[in-house]
Amino acid sequence: MKAKRSYSLSSPAFRFVLMMGIVNLFADMTYEGGGAINGQFLGTLGASAAVISIIAGLGEFVGYGLRAISGYIADKTGKYWLVTFVGYSINLLAVPALALVGDWKWAAGLILAERIGRAIRKPTVEGMLSYTTGKLGKGWVYGLNTALDETGATLGPLIVALALFWKGNYRFGYSLLLISSLLALTALASARIGFPVPSRLQEGRSTALAKGFSLPYWLYMLAGVFFAAGLMSYELVGFHLTKAGVVGENWIPVFLAMATGFGVVASLVLGKTYDRVGLPVVLVAVLLSSLFSPLVFFGNFPAVILGMCLLGVGYAIQDTLLKAIIADLLPEGKRSLAFGLFYAGYGTGWLGGSVAMGLLYEHSRLFLVIFAVATQLVSVPLFAFARRQRKRNSPGSGP
Repeated sequence: MKAKRSYSLSSPAFRFVLMMGIVNLFADMTYEGGGAINGQFLGTLGASAAVISIIAGLGEFVGYGLRAISGYIADKTGKYWLVTFVGYSINLLAVPALALVGDWKWAAGLILAERIGRAIRKPTVEGMLSYTTGKLGKGWVYGLNTALDETGATLGPLIVALALFWKGNYRFGYSLLLISSLLALTALASARIGFPVPSRLQEGRSTALAKGFSLPYWLYMLAGVFFAAGLMSYELVGFHLTKAGVVGENWIPVFLAMATGFGVVASLVLGKTYDRVGLPVVLVAVLLSSLFSPLVFFGNFPAVILGMCLLGVGYAIQDTLLKAIIADLLPEGKRSLAFGLFYAGYGTGWLGGSVAMGLLYEHSRLFLVIFAVATQLVSVPLFAFARRQRKRNSPGSGP
């Protein structure tokens, strides 16, 4: 029998998820606000399309690859909150610091530092949230957290867009993001005071039942690698929209806000649906996400808007559905490591895809689109095969 789920503020588990969601709202406001102009800003400092895409891909690789290390350290030391604070501090303060640089190499260093900070704190946050999934549901916990996350990711680019319309200056936009950085760190301190030991939020049987890292876990990781390879960084999208003259430069952040805004709705709907039907919702979502690149790189203005919505579906897969899948396969005592390892593989796929697409953009946009669509679609049979292997190993198991 399933435990009754409480989504009211009287539930400590729900309050914790909500508080961490608020932290991530302000955090995403900061680095997604910066992400909306990083590509264009690097371009003004002399970086080429290939360099911009490689920097973005390397940032994602570092941002995902180091998660296994930070997850291992957190599990080994038990200093989950300390690791989390260090990560958020680096993650958030690197963005407004971009207002001070005048060379693309220094800007690239700060972009990488922001991703490193995110890598440090991500596995601990996902691990701490996993203690609430038995009470609230895996899809719903990560869906709600991602929805708040993406709300910030919608507001950040809009704030930067307003800054550009007002001052027409990228540095002013970066400077404004110091406010959301400090708000995120303040909210994080409040969460630490209110919930010093998140493991106490777990009710009933453990939410980490796996004996170790099973074959389905590695197969899901491989599927994630291919999906990531086809989900390109917005830096390349922003660069393309500017170069192709699809929209004015000041509107590029607004388009990112469209994608993340749609991602808010997609995360809540897909997360809740995952708790009911399981993996099939992932497969449908991947099929939709794969249509993003042809619409953006070959479509007219309305097609690009639709493409932004489908990019939002891709964000929901990345930040909600994949986390829910891995939350079903956590081994006790290695929660942070499990998330960290998975996203290390994911980041490897992102780096390979970003390098390939950055080089392809310079030669053939058709081949770029074919690559992006094909790599995402390859993940579909891999997800399905991983599910069959899981059911074979554990009859009656979850989604």
